[in-house]
Amino acid sequence: MTSFSRNTVNELKEVVKGGVVLPDDARYNEVRQIWNATIDKHPAIIMQCAEAADVPRALHFARRHGLEVSVRGAGHNIAGNAVCEGGIMIDLSNMTQVRVEAAKKIAYVEPGARLADVDKATQQHGLATPLGINSTTGVAGLTLGGGFGWLTRQHGMTVDNLLAVDLVTADGRELRASEQENADLFWAIRGAGGNFGIVTGFEYRLHPVGPEITAGLLVFPIAQAKQVLQQYRDYMDKAPEALNIWVVMRKAPPLPFLPEEVHGKEVAVLAVFYAGAPADAERLIAPLRDFGTPYGEHIGVQPYVEWQQAFDPLLTPGARNYWKSHNFTVLKDDALDIMIDYTHRLPGPQCEIFIGMIGGAANRVAPGAMAYGHRDARFVLNVHARWDDIAQDKTCIAWAREFFKASAPYASAGVYINFMTEEEGDRVKAAYGPNYERLVQLKRQYDPDNLFHLNQNIRP
Repeated sequence: MTSFSRNTVNELKEVVKGGVVLPDDARYNEVRQIWNATIDKHPAIIMQCAEAADVPRALHFARRHGLEVSVRGAGHNIAGNAVCEGGIMIDLSNMTQVRVEAAKKIAYVEPGARLADVDKATQQHGLATPLGINSTTGVAGLTLGGGFGWLTRQHGMTVDNLLAVDLVTADGRELRASEQENADLFWAIRGAGGNFGIVTGFEYRLHPVGPEITAGLLVFPIAQAKQVLQQYRDYMDKAPEALNIWVVMRKAPPLPFLPEEVHGKEVAVLAVFYAGAPADAERLIAPLRDFGTPYGEHIGVQPYVEWQQAFDPLLTPGARNYWKSHNFTVLKDDALDIMIDYTHRLPGPQCEIFIGMIGGAANRVAPGAMAYGHRDARFVLNVHARWDDIAQDKTCIAWAREFFKASAPYASAGVYINFMTEEEGDRVKAAYGPNYERLVQLKRQYDPDNLFHLNQNIRP
């Protein structure tokens, strides 16, 4: 690991407003820790930025000392690229301010903000933008990879609602990028991760949402999963875009509305979200109950911010995680059979297979409009292996990889980069498809030395 003299560190401390954390500091292990516990790396220095101006100063320091650079927003990304071994972690997690201009329906968001920060600020005005489904997820990483959630069917991907960014390029320049300014750079950062710079501010378009919506869970026995999934698939072909339903297959957690004898059994769950008028919700949700004989349900009117936090207990930090992912344009019966088969083989109580539906507004954007180009994808499937004991690493990872391989023949082209793990660099070209060569050209222009390579990397 690189070490620094006290004078060198003091020089950095004198020019930055934020804090500097070194390996011998009491807070070091806490600060370097990220969401996925399978990642255990040790930066030589952590620069905790307090303002946008700290970022170019940290980059200058990194270049001067030949340090590898990692960039942390909330540290939630599965691949663990927020932290590096022996280099500098530029930590943005203390920059969490959100400012809303309600009349213009715009939110200005700092890069350390989490979904909970944005939801709290925007919902005070009955507004929201499409983000993820776990309130502890960082807005920055989610956005730069594409971003989707409950509102995506109605309002598109997160990047479809990004109006502008402020960012620092590899050579230390502070730029604004939008459709009007540095449009080529704006095209690239909407989906290409952190390959082109460090974003210090996001500007989002907002939409009227809530503050109350209708949402909840319908839980079916796994024995009924095939008929439930077939009917779900057919029903969603005709459903209004204000209705979104995701599928989760896992062992039932001890939810209070489920009989105790169901806890720990394999189940197929419909996670239901409706952003329209509550009076219309029952008419749309009622047919779902006839897909099978549910073990139980818990659906009702609730604050949007509460539903955004509903899955937080299943995604707490500190567990070991491994993901594999596919895009789907259709869910064929044979693919459903494979999903159900691997649900019967779950290696642990925290492992799951989920299907997120994104078909709708996101499909009406041209594939070449921005770096994120998977405009034919109607579903994103994630096989989520999650466990606590390091002794289970081999078993849980093998299960995820085997399912990924078995389901691959039914998947469509491409992959969602935010669900790609550290070793999946060979899928980067597929992740961008026809947009890849343009991204390579822009990488040569903005980061020819590949300073920003701890990501799903586009090599110059």
